[in-house]
Amino acid sequence: MSRKNLRPSHPNRSSHAVLFAALGDKTRLALVARLSAGQPASISQLTRGTRLTRQAVTKHLRVLQRAAIVHSARFGREAIFSLDPEPMRQMQEYLDRVSRQWDQALARLKAFVEE
Repeated sequence: MSRKNLRPSHPNRSSHAVLFAALGDKTRLALVARLSAGQPASISQLTRGTRLTRQAVTKHLRVLQRAAIVHSARFGREAIFSLDPEPMRQMQEYLDRVSRQWDQALARLKAFVEE
């Protein structure tokens, strides 16, 4: 049996990894927070009040787009970015499932040790 067969399969494993990686940066977390607290925003609006350049914000938004957390639409010359909470909801469900599995494993270990 190969090592690959020993790993539990999960159809969204790679998408979860991309999502965790995208949210693993404080600047991207701040952008997600700004988009989740209000209306869709342009790069200029997302840059306002920060020390970031438009180019830096654009790079971070691209990472968030690859993780499907943020979507953009063009209106004339301007791109407007909006948050899609669905990938984060799916990640929360995944984390809840893993947490339950750990809780069950720890309960079995406790019962075994206490016997």
